[in-house]
Amino acid sequence: MNPFLQIERTGAIVSVRMNHPETRNALTSPQQIEEFIELCAELRRDRSVRVMVLTGSGSAFCAGGNVKDMHNREGIFAGSPYELRNTYRDGIQRIPLALYELDIPVIAAVNGPAVGAGLDLACMCDIRLASTSALFAESFVRLGIVPGDGGAWLLPRIIGISKASLMAFTGDTIDAAQALEWGLVEQVCTHETLNAQALALAERIAANPGHALRLCKRLLREAQHMRLDSLLELSAAYQSLAHHTEDHQEAVAAFVEKRKPAFIDR
Repeated sequence: MNPFLQIERTGAIVSVRMNHPETRNALTSPQQIEEFIELCAELRRDRSVRVMVLTGSGSAFCAGGNVKDMHNREGIFAGSPYELRNTYRDGIQRIPLALYELDIPVIAAVNGPAVGAGLDLACMCDIRLASTSALFAESFVRLGIVPGDGGAWLLPRIIGISKASLMAFTGDTIDAAQALEWGLVEQVCTHETLNAQALALAERIAANPGHALRLCKRLLREAQHMRLDSLLELSAAYQSLAHHTEDHQEAVAAFVEKRKPAFIDR
């Protein structure tokens, strides 16, 4: 099988495209899961990368799990209840742990339907842009199952518990305009301009020092489950590190000298 993830790099930006349009980029195999895990591990090691953009090939962003495999109890849906539990824990549940905890900012360019695990995948990203043809559904209940890959934790933190409950309990689909109104996405673009808009945003983010982006993202993540006093302690520790980087000194010097900074990720 061809690789699921098509990866390109431009400067400090990595663009990742799920590239099985024939299955609407469904997450169907251990190979696809491993590709996500390996990508996140590689990006975590590479300090020169500052932003990642994730999108899909063809008409869909990601159709979630393969319903035919569910019907036939094949692939990642095979086995006893005990085996299935471990398949989830050792399989697809590794993606939210790896992607959500990735140190660099991640932008989802949702080019079409993001359904079930596909919606949850978009929610693992920090910022979501959508094309006018994008659709969103937390559709697990319609198949008699529950969000198995973190959606029950991710979605309420983005749109609130009431709207997340509405989506999870009905399985209903919302369009890009509704997603924008609810705060699920930050911007709606035409299908033709989506990638350009996502890359333009990535460039604005990547113009900042990599160490500051990583520390800032970690603070935002930790703030979701820490007390204010604990977060302030962590902020002080991170800030002391940031003040002693060469890029901080360069940023301050460029500001004072009214010139564009040249960061070196040190």
